[in-house]
Amino acid sequence: MTARPLIRAFFDEPTNTVSYLVADPGTKRAAVIDPVLDYDPESGSVDTRSVDDLLAAAAADGLTIDWTLETHAHADHLSGSPFVKARTGARIGIGEHIRDVQRIFRPVFNAMDLKTDGSDFDHLFRDGERFMIGSVEVEVLHTPGHTPADITYRIGDAAFVGDTLFMPDFGTARADFPGGDAHMLYRSIRRLLDLPAATRLFLCHDYKAPGRDAYAWETTVAEQRARNVHVHDGVSEGDFVALREARDSQLSVPRLLLPSIQVNIRAGRFPPAAANGVRYLTIPVTFKGGDGDAEVASGTMH
Repeated sequence: MTARPLIRAFFDEPTNTVSYLVADPGTKRAAVIDPVLDYDPESGSVDTRSVDDLLAAAAADGLTIDWTLETHAHADHLSGSPFVKARTGARIGIGEHIRDVQRIFRPVFNAMDLKTDGSDFDHLFRDGERFMIGSVEVEVLHTPGHTPADITYRIGDAAFVGDTLFMPDFGTARADFPGGDAHMLYRSIRRLLDLPAATRLFLCHDYKAPGRDAYAWETTVAEQRARNVHVHDGVSEGDFVALREARDSQLSVPRLLLPSIQVNIRAGRFPPAAANGVRYLTIPVTFKGGDGDAEVASGTMH
């Protein structure tokens, strides 16, 4: 029987993201899940304070970090995995379907440097793959729907589900990003909710549902099946898809979507430096409506 992992959560309020330090108590081997890079879009500045805090906690506990694991290519924060790797030698892992996400977004950002074979990452996990953190076994579950590449890491009695589920009072992930699919999301969620009822589910985000004062990011399969406002037991796939698609049509674009995607599909790397030595993020521009669009775009408007 695999050991019960030690789990420590780190909440980043600016992005409402939870990162995790997961360790085998016997061997002191560890993994980081979904680390955050601190990025200020107003100034374009980058800071590693969140990674620093996480690594300081690992050092204080005498842990050796072997992996930095991504549940998917996030659209709401930039990955801190390259900085974890640079300081610890950890390998960066993600699901093998990241290749699909890379193929979707390469033309969006005209990212001609981007390879679409997933080779920016150190390891691409397949559905059902198992690996070890010390003496703790990890099982990988492909749980697409939010994006094509989402995976869940099942570690002992815990499962790290990324954005697929939120707290029961908040519901489920959106499915309207390119490659997302509400039908697929429902089936992935039901796969998770077929795990043993006592399985602890650790979430990647929390936004405090109305009426709740504190952030929360740990729940159980039993709690989700009983009380999730979108997908509790008894909600059919058709009902869920109708609810999810209606809700998604009203959601705004995540504030950090454009920088996050183009960095995260490169395993947390920024685009190559230009001739002047500066790295730039691309912001695609879309003109909507109005007879003057062509003139504005060409710079000929008087």
